[in-house]
Amino acid sequence: QVPLVESGGGLVQAGASLRLSCAASGLTFRSYVMNWFRQAPGKEREFVAAIAWNAGVPIYADSVKGRFTISRDNAKNTVYLQMNSLKPEDTAVYYCAAGTRWDFYNYWGQGTQVTVSS
Repeated sequence: QVPLVESGGGLVQAGASLRLSCAASGLTFRSYVMNWFRQAPGKEREFVAAIAWNAGVPIYADSVKGRFTISRDNAKNTVYLQMNSLKPEDTAVYYCAAGTRWDFYNYWGQGTQVTVSS
């Protein structure tokens, strides 16, 4: 059973917003750094954002800084990615990943598609 399940993707126009969710099960959620990655067609998977167990200062890729916000609710075992001012170049499959430390990923979700039309 995949312990991470993403949802919330879809097709939107440029400038719109979406909120992705990643629900965790079968792991001690608050023990993990939670991350979002994305992979566009023909490109390598790239880091988007990460947040520590205590929701301390999150980390963002430069390409999404100021537009995306990562947050987590440890009571609900869920991490979110609020995406505002979406651009066509944000089109990708978005994955969440859980790691026991920064830059280490124990688990991956199956991904959710985000498509931004111009």
